[in-house]
Amino acid sequence: MTLDEGMVQALRRDYKTAPISEQDRVMLDYVIKLTQDATKCSPKDHEELRAVGFDDKGILQITMIASWFNYINRMADALGVGRDELAK
Repeated sequence: MTLDEGMVQALRRDYKTAPISEQDRVMLDYVIKLTQDATKCSPKDHEELRAVGFDDKGILQITMIASWFNYINRMADALGVGRDELAK
């Protein structure tokens, strides 16, 4: 979390060019791959995470948190949570 609006905007534009650590970039690469098609995640991705300092517990936590957010967002989307047209 940050209060730095410049950082927020840089991340929104493209996290790959934002001023973040290599560890954060590798983590975000993994999370995006997991979100787009989890079947494409492989031991190579886990090795890349380990190479920047994540241990197995950290990799598990990243995977669980990203997966949970993907799940809950899909549930909310499917049920129309937050969509104005359902409130009518």
